[in-house]
Amino acid sequence: MGRYRPPRQRGSKYITPEGEQALREELHQLWKVERPQVADAVHEAAKNGDRSENGDYIYGKRRLREIDSRVRFLNKRLDEVEVVDRAPADTGKIFFGAWVTLENADGKESHWRIVGPDEFDLAGGKLSMDSPLARAILGKRLDDEVTVQSPSGEQVYYVTDIRYRPG
Repeated sequence: MGRYRPPRQRGSKYITPEGEQALREELHQLWKVERPQVADAVHEAAKNGDRSENGDYIYGKRRLREIDSRVRFLNKRLDEVEVVDRAPADTGKIFFGAWVTLENADGKESHWRIVGPDEFDLAGGKLSMDSPLARAILGKRLDDEVTVQSPSGEQVYYVTDIRYRPG
């Protein structure tokens, strides 16, 4: 059996200004800071002779490949993303970039911001717009009921708050 994996489906091209900045900072860190350090370490390890048993050389070369791969991805991704830096005309509906408060049937509230797939962080309350929950709430209004199919069964939420700026 080969190592072939079908290509992953592309995520949405939208990103918040904060998400774009984070990707640019990661690109700078990898290209300007980390890669030169690893390249120097590989150069020094190469001077030690037999490279076939030189752990520093082998792992350094592997890390360089990982960095180069991530740098290529970030460069391509930053070229194709579209930064959404303003609120929509209808702020009463849930669109990309909204801070949303949902309440489940038990009265428990959850707070989410709808962001692009490159910046989602569930622990930080950032929900990818490509996720099932985000797809279900996009376009909804205040007090709308939202039904989401989850692995544990059907979940029902109510939209209790929609904002386009933190606060």
